[in-house]
Amino acid sequence: MPKVAVYDITGKQTGEVELNDSVFAVEVNEAVLHQAVVMQMASQRQGNASTKTRGFVRGGGKKPWKQKGTGRARAGSIRSPLWVGGGTVFGPQPRSYAFSMPRKQRRLALKSALTSKVQDGELVVLEGLDFEAPKTKQVIKMMGDFNASEQKALIITAEEVESVFKSARNLPSVKTITSMGLNVMDLLHYDRVFVTKEAVTRIEEVLA
Repeated sequence: MPKVAVYDITGKQTGEVELNDSVFAVEVNEAVLHQAVVMQMASQRQGNASTKTRGFVRGGGKKPWKQKGTGRARAGSIRSPLWVGGGTVFGPQPRSYAFSMPRKQRRLALKSALTSKVQDGELVVLEGLDFEAPKTKQVIKMMGDFNASEQKALIITAEEVESVFKSARNLPSVKTITSMGLNVMDLLHYDRVFVTKEAVTRIEEVLA
């Protein structure tokens, strides 16, 4: 089992914790990671592009000229797709781009992302995380103590801690989530992942 150091919020080591091999030491599957990211991004698409076919464009009910005898090409409507101002053929309509992956693949993607963070030394386990009052400067100080001031950071707690959430929400490079909201895209996007010991236990309970 991989061992990682446990720190307090000032950056001082307080001990060590053994991580579960089946969660934090799996073979990283890049193909599944890629598919999980594509799935997540696809589900975030609005999919509200909308065009009008000839039946939805206003006007065009009257035949522009008679069928025969004018010498011109026959026409049945001024909203034909061949005309300027006419309808669109096979244009986009509102739709959902979301698709799903099998549960085993989704879990493998999370395990792969967590493993890559451990291997790259980007996972920091905290003894606990709570502030007396919501203050942005407390998160800035914590980031400085871990030499992560210039990095994008993800903070994972077991439960939603209001003081931590409010302290970090003004920082564009810091995001806080609970262990239930763990996702591949955030794990890969952020340079440093701060996770509490309790959150590690919760993650292992679900994924192990």
